Amino acid sequence: MRRVGANRVDEAINVWHNGSALGDDVDLLERWREGDRKAGQELFSRYFDALLRFFRNKVGDDAAAELVQTTFLVCVERRDTFRAESSVRTFLFAIARRRLYSYFESRQQAGQRFEPETVSVADLGTTPSELLDHKRTHTVLLAALRTIPAQMQILLELHYWEKLPGPQLAQIFEVPEGTIRTRLRRAKQVLATRIDELRTGPRVATSEEDLEGWAAEVRAELGEAV
Repeated sequence: MRRVGANRVDEAINVWHNGSALGDDVDLLERWREGDRKAGQELFSRYFDALLRFFRNKVGDDAAAELVQTTFLVCVERRDTFRAESSVRTFLFAIARRRLYSYFESRQQAGQRFEPETVSVADLGTTPSELLDHKRTHTVLLAALRTIPAQMQILLELHYWEKLPGPQLAQIFEVPEGTIRTRLRRAKQVLATRIDELRTGPRVATSEEDLEGWAAEVRAELGEAV
């Protein structure tokens, strides 16, 4: 599998990735606040792959690498706003979601707004990274994710690939946990319907168990590819 992100990803790793296991995330962020560069490098090392995975099925390789770096830069600028009421991981994904929305907003034509509740990344004409193409179910799943509303895609990928629980998803999306549960249930239904529409061959309804299994397979391969 070709490693994505090309030279920009390698450059980012060369700049930031020198650390070893230096402590837990909150401790690392606190030390980073106090000027410990190695603590910041360790946080980058821990979360680079997860953030790259977050952006990969939504934007192209170069844009994904840039957005990862921008996410960490914003984390540097706003690290004093972190109050340990959530995990550092949640803090980073909340920044990543906002950076992605800003990126899509910047690509809209004058006078238009990006509406994540209704617009998909496919609607925006973005080119995804070259991900998985050897297994038909994986290809259909990734394509289906890109054609449902962006908010649903982000929610499902964080749920399936990052295994984030309801309370953390609620913090990332800045809504009550009950709202997240409702959105997640609806997003799974929409994704299953979209997969069935994209499939060729005999019609077999997609179940939640199917989604869980396929998502786990894709997550494993995405983890190997970054």
